[in-house]
Amino acid sequence: MKAKLSVLLLICSAAFAQQSKNPVTDVLREALNGRERNTVAAIEEMPADKLGFKPTPEQMSFGHLAAHIVEGNYFFCAKVGDVPQPKFEELQETAGKEKLVAAVKASFEFCHTALAKAEDAKLGDTIKDFVDHDRPRAWAALALAASWADHYGAAAMYLRLNGLLPPTALPKK
Repeated sequence: MKAKLSVLLLICSAAFAQQSKNPVTDVLREALNGRERNTVAAIEEMPADKLGFKPTPEQMSFGHLAAHIVEGNYFFCAKVGDVPQPKFEELQETAGKEKLVAAVKASFEFCHTALAKAEDAKLGDTIKDFVDHDRPRAWAALALAASWADHYGAAAMYLRLNGLLPPTALPKK
């Protein structure tokens, strides 16, 4: 009985030792690759002549969505990683496909750098939101994950409304 208990304790302590000190920010970093891959592929999939497409007059155009993704990535990744937000060119929705795709890719590259510095211990720190209100850093982490999902979902819908399949609906290769 003692031997079984010792083995069980050894297994539990080994598992505990392998647990991350940053489970929340680790999950965010793990999600980044897939979110980047799918979002960039969605932006690349939309034909250049469809960047002005809006599902309804009230909604943003696909080009505006791409520019919005860039802004969101720089803002939220800087806040989560506790790094300065770099200067970047504010894009117009009419910037052109090559420029929009390059900017989306650059914003995700920044997220890799910024999120590499993110720590769960800082999630309770106070940061400023878009309108200079105090928020916990955790707000930015949750908002980043939500924005990735929301933006990809919007891009996927815009693609489908133009007769195109979004990256996650394509057959596996």
